[in-house]
Amino acid sequence: MAFAKRTIRDFDPRGKRVLVRVDFNVPLAGGEVADDSRIRAALPTIRSLVERGAALGLVSHLGRPKGPDPKLSLAPVARRVGKLLGRIVPLLPESVGPDVERAVRAMKPGDVALLENVRFHAEEETNDPDFARRLANGFDAYVNDAFGTAHRAHASTEGVARFLPAYAGLLLEKELNALGGLLTDPRRPFLAIIGGAKVSTKIDVLRSLVPKVDTLAIGGGMANTFLLAQGRAVGRSLAEPDKRTEARLIAEEVEGNGKELLLPIDVVCAPSADADGAPHAAVYAVDEVPEHLAIVDVGPRTIERYASAIGRAKTIFWNGPLGVFEVPDFADGTRRVAELMAQSGAVTVVGGGESVQAVEEAGLADKMTHVSTGGGAALELLEGKTLPGVAAIPDR
Repeated sequence: MAFAKRTIRDFDPRGKRVLVRVDFNVPLAGGEVADDSRIRAALPTIRSLVERGAALGLVSHLGRPKGPDPKLSLAPVARRVGKLLGRIVPLLPESVGPDVERAVRAMKPGDVALLENVRFHAEEETNDPDFARRLANGFDAYVNDAFGTAHRAHASTEGVARFLPAYAGLLLEKELNALGGLLTDPRRPFLAIIGGAKVSTKIDVLRSLVPKVDTLAIGGGMANTFLLAQGRAVGRSLAEPDKRTEARLIAEEVEGNGKELLLPIDVVCAPSADADGAPHAAVYAVDEVPEHLAIVDVGPRTIERYASAIGRAKTIFWNGPLGVFEVPDFADGTRRVAELMAQSGAVTVVGGGESVQAVEEAGLADKMTHVSTGGGAALELLEGKTLPGVAAIPDR
């Protein structure tokens, strides 16, 4: 799929001050960045602009603050960005205002500074035009490299593009090409593995994928709702009984289109879905789940079926864990899918959220074709929705 939006390759940034929206919404622990993968993903864009003579103001959110909150300051992020770039990256005291504008206007080619958490201002999420204009003050161009927030019409993702010439960063381009390619021209057979807790959050993406995939494999809590729709008992498992009809209709659509639907045939059950339940876990066929137990992972025969589908596939998209993978004893299914995909030789795209965490924890991220930095944005793109942060960038 040819990328239609104009990118940082389409303008000369020399001598320009560029506002770059990045997604540095990273986990913190003990006052330091606990996982810097999102920061590292933005480095190609940052380095390209700096090497070509731009001065950069990086803007990001962190968490969900209700006004200024020292615990959600981007200070630890500025330190990590500086370490990765091998330079000091100052944190500006605010994201808008006279002090920020003075600092921006004083920047020289090659300088990089990080604006303070843009969500300290409620006007960011309401996409207030005046706030967007104040964000733009002092800058000559705007680059969006924050795929993880591209599905939000916020001041820093959409509004500011009305006040500055707007371009896509290299990460945004990479994400849209990798995920868009699944919809337009996947190598076949195309396998989608969809897990996670709830059918309700993934109905639209399932409906969108059904006409495009050759095989749809389902795991996690949402598989329990599909099992309920088949008339099976799931004990005390996480499930959405009110979504049985939707699950049944999706299953009928897959099979009615001559596609293959893979649901668990055996499962790991335990008295509880936490570490206390692990010593009492056992494998059961899906027809024999005891009413006092909860399904916490897919079983070994199910993993074999999914392994066979992964082995045949030429394109694999995976979103969502297959069990309660936060508990190590219930992470086998999720871990095996990551390992099998890494060994497969297929085009492998991991779509956001906990599947990314699983791949990174297994040390397999670099074995995948593409690991998306956006959970909600990836799903909305696959649902066929317009992403405001992308729509705001003019076509090339």
